[in-house]
Amino acid sequence: MEKLIERFIKYIKIDSQSDPNSTTTPSTDKQWDIARVLVEDLKEIGMQDVEIDSNGYVYATLPSNTDKDVPTIGFIAHYDTAPDYSGANVNPQFVNNYDGSDIVLNKEKGLILSPSYFPELKKYIGQTLIHTDGNSLLGADDKAGVAEIIDAMDYLIKHPEIKHGRIRVGFNPDEEIGLGAHKFDVEKFDADWAYTMDGSAVGELEYENFNAAGAKVKINGKSVHPGYAKNKMINSMLIAADFINRFPKNETPETTEAYEGFFHLHNMKGDVELTELNYIIRDHDRDKFEARKKFFKQVADDINEKYGAGTVEVELRDQYYNMREKIEPVMHVVDIVEEAMKDLGIKPIIKAIRGGTDGAQLSFKGLPCPNVFAGGLNFHGPYEFVPVESMQKARNLIVKVVEKTAQKFAK
Repeated sequence: MEKLIERFIKYIKIDSQSDPNSTTTPSTDKQWDIARVLVEDLKEIGMQDVEIDSNGYVYATLPSNTDKDVPTIGFIAHYDTAPDYSGANVNPQFVNNYDGSDIVLNKEKGLILSPSYFPELKKYIGQTLIHTDGNSLLGADDKAGVAEIIDAMDYLIKHPEIKHGRIRVGFNPDEEIGLGAHKFDVEKFDADWAYTMDGSAVGELEYENFNAAGAKVKINGKSVHPGYAKNKMINSMLIAADFINRFPKNETPETTEAYEGFFHLHNMKGDVELTELNYIIRDHDRDKFEARKKFFKQVADDINEKYGAGTVEVELRDQYYNMREKIEPVMHVVDIVEEAMKDLGIKPIIKAIRGGTDGAQLSFKGLPCPNVFAGGLNFHGPYEFVPVESMQKARNLIVKVVEKTAQKFAK
């Protein structure tokens, strides 16, 4: 476990935030810093075919150690951290034998990790927690997954008595800005199926996710001196308010759960002449998803009919789809993880992701790829933490899945 923690701390101390406004891959130069470290670490433990391509994608192979014909499986994690909160100067803190009380992250900022607000903390009494000092996110999303995969490969190399087929490993940039799988070379990866180690709490196993679209809305107005504006001024912000209010109030992220979809206004800026709105549209059901997009466009059409053609401009783009339709025909890729969890005494938590994953896009590119827990919680902010024991369980699960795959599918 010490080596696993050492790897994790090493990786989170490397700033690797992605940037949604960039046009390069990786989206930030600093992501190259960790990518190159991962290449060296993979070589050091004895992985084969270690390479990094021109877009910062890292690939490696653990060759088969059995004469039997076993499917090639893969394990994937992203090394970028979210642009929502600083990933620089990460200063990890340890709580040994957590007693269930409040954890002061930063006294000066008044940041407290408290079970009164984060009740899931109570589940980790007696365990070792790693958290931030309140000045950055931790980076467990998804450097916990990266560390677990490398540690699992190191363990398998050192324990050749565990028979396994060919294993592929992939680490990618830019997952946090929705581009992690866009330039992932599925053909080069050459696996029958894979798993993203990018889930949260122990036991999570996910093969359903939202269908997702993004919408950029421009509302055009006309600025005139307010003293002489009657019948002349067109205030884009007031029209924007009309636009926003046409969406159901009970179909937003803060009012929905489980399989319920939503319209989410996540950014807006404006003045009299121009207001810009950015929405995300989500639903697990494909037909409901298409209906949401149709409704969105209809709202824009209605506004244009009311205020004049060209008042509202909408750019709507699909982002990813629910991988369930690609996983269900090959459900053995889920079943084997569920069995491995039970073998390790882990209760499987099979649920739909209220979000997306690189695995969704990879599944549609021909690589079935469910998502598995990596152990971290409260991602994308200063309250992020990870129990060391959860990381160890994720590492052990990777080893068990590899072992069971060889046992069940060898020919």
